[in-house]
Amino acid sequence: MISEWKGKWALVTGASAGIGKALAEELALGGAHLVLTARRKDRLEELAQELGTKHKIQAEMIAADLAKASAPEEIFQFTQDRGLEISLLVNNAGFGQYGEFPATESERLLKMVQVNCSAVVHLTRLYLPGMVARRSGDVLIVASTASFQAVPYISTYAATKAFDLLLAEGLAEEMKPHGVRVCALCPGTTTSEFHELAGHPTHSKGREQSAETVARNGLKALAAGKSYVISGLGNYLGAHSERLVPRRFVTQIAAKLFRPDGR
Repeated sequence: MISEWKGKWALVTGASAGIGKALAEELALGGAHLVLTARRKDRLEELAQELGTKHKIQAEMIAADLAKASAPEEIFQFTQDRGLEISLLVNNAGFGQYGEFPATESERLLKMVQVNCSAVVHLTRLYLPGMVARRSGDVLIVASTASFQAVPYISTYAATKAFDLLLAEGLAEEMKPHGVRVCALCPGTTTSEFHELAGHPTHSKGREQSAETVARNGLKALAAGKSYVISGLGNYLGAHSERLVPRRFVTQIAAKLFRPDGR
């Protein structure tokens, strides 16, 4: 699996930290050339230089904010102008926000939908035609274990990740006759800055996996032709056990876990 994309170009969004950075590192280790994108230019420049030098690969970077509707087209044009044939698209960029829905700023919620859903659709739509024409290519969409149920206090985030999961599973079947693989990676709590930025309370986090483990599990599943993978046995059992009980009960349990202390 580690050499699956050797000598090919992979585009990784949200590459400056967490799972995105781990995915970039894993791909570079396997000899893939990289286009890295995220908002933080300084981090991207440092990572591109580090991976290029360490693994003797080519690493390009473009700073872009996927909360802006124009960003996917800018990223696509960047690769087109440089003649880079993207064999693997990694839709990793995303963010969440903890708190009651009415207390969360509308702009924050709408940007979440833009980054987690609209940008994923847009980038995938831009790069898939080339893959179909070549009859080869891969798309990895980072969803979440929150894709499998409603989660009060992160309701919008869970809904966006359900969208990502269903999009990936549908496209996996659509693209199979064209020789293109699509897979959703569904991590649980992961060691990264994601939860701090989203404002999650400590008691809601649960057992963490390393970003490196999540990245390896995602790439392994994609290479094996799976339409989705839940990273970690505990997460897998938790996600699928929910099918055995009423949905309302699962939501009530999630509410108790995520409810602010003292409520």
